[in-house]
Amino acid sequence: MAQVESFLLDHTKVKAPYVRLAGSEEHNGTKISKYDLRFLQPNEAELPTAAVHTLEHLLATNLRDELEGIIDISPMGCRTGFYMILWENYSTEQVRDALKKVLELVVTTSSVPAVSAKECGNYKDHSLFSAQEYAKLVLEKGISSDPFERKI
Repeated sequence: MAQVESFLLDHTKVKAPYVRLAGSEEHNGTKISKYDLRFLQPNEAELPTAAVHTLEHLLATNLRDELEGIIDISPMGCRTGFYMILWENYSTEQVRDALKKVLELVVTTSSVPAVSAKECGNYKDHSLFSAQEYAKLVLEKGISSDPFERKI
């Protein structure tokens, strides 16, 4: 049976918020990397669905302006953060700095991209206010470049 990397992570030892390289693979000279963008402490808090949905739209749009090669940004099923998959391999510090910059934009934005019925599969389930409150919380705590030791 194949092992799932995130299931091997000891969720009782991490210290959110943080960014970590969750894995990378190379095939025929092409490298793909997956990052864990953890907003909340596992098993202690979770993002409400409207907040996570709005953050997904804002991160998917704005992180592409900061980092090249993004394939996808998706919420974690546990709703404590997001996974980001990209063609490039960045340091966790570079990803952290880009995420911080985007969360600062989230706090001041007045609109959410792609929230019509044509553009979104659940367009009624958004909350810019909640997304901004969680962005503020993450920024106040500081985003670590290490999941186990606070390196802000």
